[in-house]
Amino acid sequence: MAQTKPVLVPDVSQRAIDIAYSFTGAELLLFGAILYPAGDRPSAKHPADIVVVVKGPTQSIMVREKAKVGGIWVNAQAQRYRSAPSFYAIASSRPIDRVVDERTRAIYELGLGSLQLSPASAATSAVQDRFSRGLVDLKQRDGLYYEAPGAVEISDGVLYRARVAIPARVPVGRFTAETFLIRDGRVLAAAVRDITVRKSGFERFIAIAADRHAVPYGIVVVALSIFLGWAAGWIARRI
Repeated sequence: MAQTKPVLVPDVSQRAIDIAYSFTGAELLLFGAILYPAGDRPSAKHPADIVVVVKGPTQSIMVREKAKVGGIWVNAQAQRYRSAPSFYAIASSRPIDRVVDERTRAIYELGLGSLQLSPASAATSAVQDRFSRGLVDLKQRDGLYYEAPGAVEISDGVLYRARVAIPARVPVGRFTAETFLIRDGRVLAAAVRDITVRKSGFERFIAIAADRHAVPYGIVVVALSIFLGWAAGWIARRI
């Protein structure tokens, strides 16, 4: 059968990112090509856009709101989210609100304002919106959520590339890099590549020990803490 729809051929510069004690962050290069059917290449009046979304594994997050009571800041309301992405970065050839409409952004979760965070409690929409904005703001401050409009470069209408920064505080797990081809507000093609973020060296050994041998690991940690405390006191008495 003849090709009737464009096809994306994406790739990433690293399929695995190793986190060691000296890890200060990384930069992913996402690149690829767009294969168009014969005679279907976009024109200058109807250009195609590329949007790249990098997501980390989802996690359950509790967001607490502080309030000042009697001159003291205390925890007031709280909202739990069942499946918030631990990392979210979106790079696009143009600002996302100029590429697709609000409904399409919500369907594909394109942009920080379109994330489906799955709140666990049945709060009012106003409360949920307030906590959702608070969660996104906290993640942005940590460099774990961000948008990069104009970061995707398209060459000759068929080749594209984008760079996505991975911060030092990135969680480990399975990440996905999803690429969307969009024209005239419609998603014409999508493709996904997997990326693994993992600990390496001594950090990997500690993480595996804590996960697979929790009880012996806890005993060793407590014993080591007691020994170090005793050693510090003994040295202090001798000085």
